[in-house]
Amino acid sequence: MSFIDAIGTAHAAAPQARIVSLVPSITELLCDLGLAGQLVGRTGFCIHPAALVAAVPKVGGTKDVNLEKIRRLAPTHLVVNIDENEKPTVAALAEFIPHIVVTHPNTPFDNLALVRLLGGIFCAEDRAEAWCADFAAEYAALQAAPRGPAQTMLYCIWQDPWMSVSADTYIANMLAQLGWSVPALGGGRYPRFDWSPALLEQIDGVLLSSEPYRFTEAHADALEKQIGKPVLLVDGEMLSWYGTRALRGLRYLRQLAQN
Repeated sequence: MSFIDAIGTAHAAAPQARIVSLVPSITELLCDLGLAGQLVGRTGFCIHPAALVAAVPKVGGTKDVNLEKIRRLAPTHLVVNIDENEKPTVAALAEFIPHIVVTHPNTPFDNLALVRLLGGIFCAEDRAEAWCADFAAEYAALQAAPRGPAQTMLYCIWQDPWMSVSADTYIANMLAQLGWSVPALGGGRYPRFDWSPALLEQIDGVLLSSEPYRFTEAHADALEKQIGKPVLLVDGEMLSWYGTRALRGLRYLRQLAQN
């Protein structure tokens, strides 16, 4: 049996795989599937679960990896993501890593296929199916939960320059579960923007993410006074990390809906 990744590549089951993950949320997913012992490399941003990843060598960041260090680790499989990892880097790694698994979940429900893909390739199907059952139940609970009126929320991931997310991102699709949309700002999937009266007219409020920029409650308080709109600090990991973290992400969305 083969398992098809996000770009249509078929992968056979590989019970003895040596895995390098360049995606923090997927490193966490692999550990939750019981595969920490097969992880031979990770990025410095792969910080969860801390007790397990501490023993896995760091190979750089998601975009600036140490090719020679990875070569010495002799992985059989590399797991990457279309949004997070740069194509030239992946191409260079493909010259000596036999199997490149490409991922691209873009909606909460895509997590089912993602977990089954990695559970299938790395022979952790029982754990994958158990997680998928839990996720489906939590997703149903979220859909059944009461929610407030539809709102347009500006989700901020950076300042200097200010940056947000477009409607075709995983984050926006998570927010859509609450009936929240993001404004159309142009400029790609993660557009830059400037504060203006026209922008403020489009939005009901602002969400400041705790990552990748470390927004704090102090930022939220200051911005709310500046723009005269509600500003809420939100947990970026819960809204942007796919994989097994997405189960907790759905619960976090329910909390936001209640608040």
